[in-house]
Amino acid sequence: MRSLVEKSCCIVFLFLLVSQHYTVSASKKILNPKKPCKRFILYYHDILFGGNDLANATSAAATNKTNLGDFNFGMLVVFDDPMTKDQHLLSHPVARAQGFYFYDMKTTYNAWFAYTLIFNSSDHKGTLNIMGADMMMEKTRDLSVVGGTGDFFMARGIATFKTDTLQGDKYFRLRMDIKLYECY
Repeated sequence: MRSLVEKSCCIVFLFLLVSQHYTVSASKKILNPKKPCKRFILYYHDILFGGNDLANATSAAATNKTNLGDFNFGMLVVFDDPMTKDQHLLSHPVARAQGFYFYDMKTTYNAWFAYTLIFNSSDHKGTLNIMGADMMMEKTRDLSVVGGTGDFFMARGIATFKTDTLQGDKYFRLRMDIKLYECY
């Protein structure tokens, strides 16, 4: 009888071991950084409110910068910016970027972004959530795409920023190369 119990336990153990191996290997998804499942380029236009440009402003400082350095350290900006397919500010927006960024370094320009791209067009419906550090002095910067809804349900990927135009503190335009590697 004992031998039968030992054999049964061994068989059950082997079964569990084999089924665990197949479960893990079936759920592994191989991501190819050269082949995203979705890719598109958008332009982010930010016009910071300066006190007298209410009609054109798309963002406003919610807190003032501190006196800790010369790089806007501590300034928090809330935005509702248009996203276009080309570089022209007056082009029809395909999405809105809604969120905030704040300057978080005393020794150089650096911002931390957290925002949602809201799509409501004939091409796409839904949202993409993007967050991360924007090391502004670098030529390109990668921020994380951490989720989405609608056409972008549970999307994951990278949004590569490149400063396209900078006009002091009042206006800047970013080229965003959005590559999604998990699409459902």
